[in-house]
Amino acid sequence: MASWHRPLPGVRLDATGQLIPGCEWHISPLGRSYFVNRNARTTSWEKPTAERLSGNQTPECIIEGHSTFVWSLAGVGTNCDIMSASADGSIRRWRRNGEAVGKPWISDGGEVRSLAVSPDDTMVVSGSVCGRLRLWNIKEGSIVGDPWEGHYASVKCLDWSTNAQEILSGSKDGTIRRWNPDKGCQIAPPIETDHGYVRVVKYSPQGDKFASCGDDGVVRVWSKDSKLLIETKGHNDYYVMSLCWSKDGAHIFSGARDRTIRKWQSNDAKELVALRGHTRAVTSLCLSQDERHLISASMDCSVRIWNLKTNLQVGEPLFHNDELFALAISSDGQYIATAGLDKKIYLWCIGVALKRGGDKLAVSMCIVARVFSNRLCVMVTHSDLKLEELPPSSRDPRQSIANSPEIIVGGVKGWSTNPIVNNSTEESEGVRRDDLQADVQKVIERNPSSYHGYESKHAALHGTQRFDESIEVFHTMLSKLDHTSDAQMRKLRQQYVSPSDAEAAIRKVIHVHTENFPPRLFDTTTGLLHDRDAQINAFKRSTQYRELLSLTIKHADRRSERIEETILTYFRYVMLSHRWEAKEPLLHDIQDKVVYELEPVDGMRKLQSFCKVARDAGYRWAWSDTCCIDKSSNVELQESVNTMFVWYRHSALTMIYLSDVSRSSKSGALAESAWNERGWTVQEFLAPNVVIFYQKDWSLYLDDRTPNHKESVVIMQELAYATGIDLRALVNFQPGMRGAREKLQWASRRVTTWQEDIAYSLFGIFGVHLPVIYGEKKQHALGRLLQEIIARSGDITALDWVGKSSEFNSCLPADITSYEVAPCTLPSPSEDEIQTAVSSLLNTTTVDLASNLSTVLCNMRAPRFANCRLSLPCIVFPVTAVRRRRYEGHAAYFAHEVKAEGLNDLVIITEDRLVQFSRTRPARQAFLLVRPWDRSLLELPDFADDTQSVDDCTLSGSLSRDSFARLPTGYESDDSEAHLHALRLIVHLGQPFAAFLLAQQWGGEYKRIASDHDIIAQVKDMASVRDMMDIRTLEIL
Repeated sequence: MASWHRPLPGVRLDATGQLIPGCEWHISPLGRSYFVNRNARTTSWEKPTAERLSGNQTPECIIEGHSTFVWSLAGVGTNCDIMSASADGSIRRWRRNGEAVGKPWISDGGEVRSLAVSPDDTMVVSGSVCGRLRLWNIKEGSIVGDPWEGHYASVKCLDWSTNAQEILSGSKDGTIRRWNPDKGCQIAPPIETDHGYVRVVKYSPQGDKFASCGDDGVVRVWSKDSKLLIETKGHNDYYVMSLCWSKDGAHIFSGARDRTIRKWQSNDAKELVALRGHTRAVTSLCLSQDERHLISASMDCSVRIWNLKTNLQVGEPLFHNDELFALAISSDGQYIATAGLDKKIYLWCIGVALKRGGDKLAVSMCIVARVFSNRLCVMVTHSDLKLEELPPSSRDPRQSIANSPEIIVGGVKGWSTNPIVNNSTEESEGVRRDDLQADVQKVIERNPSSYHGYESKHAALHGTQRFDESIEVFHTMLSKLDHTSDAQMRKLRQQYVSPSDAEAAIRKVIHVHTENFPPRLFDTTTGLLHDRDAQINAFKRSTQYRELLSLTIKHADRRSERIEETILTYFRYVMLSHRWEAKEPLLHDIQDKVVYELEPVDGMRKLQSFCKVARDAGYRWAWSDTCCIDKSSNVELQESVNTMFVWYRHSALTMIYLSDVSRSSKSGALAESAWNERGWTVQEFLAPNVVIFYQKDWSLYLDDRTPNHKESVVIMQELAYATGIDLRALVNFQPGMRGAREKLQWASRRVTTWQEDIAYSLFGIFGVHLPVIYGEKKQHALGRLLQEIIARSGDITALDWVGKSSEFNSCLPADITSYEVAPCTLPSPSEDEIQTAVSSLLNTTTVDLASNLSTVLCNMRAPRFANCRLSLPCIVFPVTAVRRRRYEGHAAYFAHEVKAEGLNDLVIITEDRLVQFSRTRPARQAFLLVRPWDRSLLELPDFADDTQSVDDCTLSGSLSRDSFARLPTGYESDDSEAHLHALRLIVHLGQPFAAFLLAQQWGGEYKRIASDHDIIAQVKDMASVRDMMDIRTLEIL
């Protein structure tokens, strides 16, 4: 749950004023009410939705019609209509009653991010995510001329000059451009602003200058000929997302991500006042026609009206159901239109809002105290109660508190005897805190031995975010409870946790949740690289830690859940997947340096952009393989290679950067990107649960705004086509040995800078942990990996390849490209064909031999692979003759006509020149054709398959009653199924199979003779079981 939705705990009273056991009352910082019943274990604030408080103003009209986000609004015409631009690619016009005017205007540039109405209300200019501008005729509802080309990224803001002779546009490409609306062309060179993302451009009412703001946190004022006049950094580097001018051009108002609205003098950038009240970024501003009030919209889902004479908020916030991004005032100045992520446009009457706020200003906090059953209940509310509205017994809360024998206190945000209006000065904040301390201190002085006053003080201090003091006060309270003789108080003490125990619990959770995190991460807020200890120390210095500690000591019952939620939120990190460029920053280049302050060249620019994008997305920690690993340390390098898959798997997000995919690229560019050719990137998109693809300018690939691109059907289908990996594995990959041959095929076309990395990059995919030995060469690195796979899993599908043999072991390929060809797949007999074949084998001699063969094969041990030696169980067919001839298909190869005992004659094509021999002229070297034993032919259940039920643990094919009936006389019924299993095995062994050709060495071991073609062999006679009885475990080098 985001901090701005975090509820403030308190108590709930029934109609008679009694406490409801286990039921807590909450109000969020937005003024929304939620209830939690701990006895019933129910809650209504886990996923908050907007809830207007009683008496809160409702919109005059709610307009629905857009299918997704509304990004921009503007008032138009004497009828006070509203124009809206949406991410659904349309522009629409609405009456004040919500009626649509005409048909939607559809932009062919995709999502419409901005619009502006000409001063004479005849034309509209719009900007799209494609970077184009379009001019529309309002009366006709049609586009005028061709789109205007210039920006190469989304056009976020537009404005007309007061004489309608110019249009300003600001874009995500960081430029401001000036356009002639009559000719549709630029009238001056673009302005490179340094904003990064230009959020707003506004002409002054006099038209002699214009202002801009953006992601660098700076407000700039430019002359009409595009010269920079002044700039101010008053928002402390937070994005400035909104601004407007006063009518005389003397002042500028700006709203930013720091949640403040600031008023500046436009001639010298002097700050005059800061307005505080919003709890998230301020996204839009406008002035009322009489300039007495400023209206603001925010991502905190609220619209607020400010009195510019008192600099105070007027009335209650006006709430939407989701984040707000657009705000406009009607041409007659009587209505406000607001819109954002909830797809709806709300119309508010300004007069009603001002009337409601005229006799009560926005109250930050207010004590409501009342005595029930000789007990004083104190509650804190964000609603706008006035003291004269309270019952007589509670009009002087300060006096009531001081004289009360006992207090029931909920978690509070602040205490005061009078309503306190929003004020930005430190002096008033100090007065507020002093009043707070005075209130509670009187309770403590009234009864120093009671814990109640300390509990109240802890709640008050916690509510005002003075967490260190609240913890100290709570420690004092615990000492009171520790030394009490009252049994009930001792029992109460058990509900609380001492600060030291709370710290230990937090340390334990940190250790558990960070042990699978990278040891070094960038702090995106500072640009510094931190090791694990520095990350933890930063957390301990943070407000989140002190708040967590303050809450944990008091609420032991929800300790684990709260700690885990806070830890996971604070320490979540983003990983970068990218293609290395010519010059990438290494650890020594950025150690103890602020990455944002380094020269933005080559890979450093990419690293800086990555950290900024991660920071802007709300992630504090980020990791890049270029500089977050000490590659000079063999120990660290070993650990990094072996755990990198785990790091990607535990990341909150992996950003995949396609440096060669431009903003204008279409679907299919991902498949052609060099990123898709690299070996390491396979695990970098398989391991994470959440990925987002970014283009060269760090815009979203295909402008796909799906929060997780693994949920984007378009992108995943493209990736599946490009990689050959099925969609299910792309979205929900599980590491391990299963499907080893398929996984090797995924990597077969990948390349790496260091040849050994083609094997090392697969360690995580197969879930193995092996030494990293750069310099061993790729054959040895790949050999060690394949040896581990076969030794641990017994899966011999990795032996299914064509090409050249490895120096590591002749049964393994020299290069991973040998797996590019799909594995040898031979047709399997149908169940009817098996039944027919089984029936033909039903004679006493065959059944006995088949049973013996089945028993031997069932007892064969799995393959063993160690020290480059493969012990492979096989069915052996000795070669009796080889005749060599030149292969017509390739001059460098030889075709060998081979005869083997029990097999049909076959031709084997190899690069090796085999010695010719026959029965009459035997060779000194023995040759074997072998069938590697595959236990799947036994048709046994796969107990490693979690999806298989007990009912599935039978033969893959059914055994007919007729088959049992036709067994020879003398077979017991208990043995009949086993005999039929054996006969089915003979049928499978009689099918064509992929054979290995082995040559015996001087020490009695064998070597595989490689071929560029599969060697397909088949027994001569399925009934000749004796031909298949030569079963051995061969040692292969």
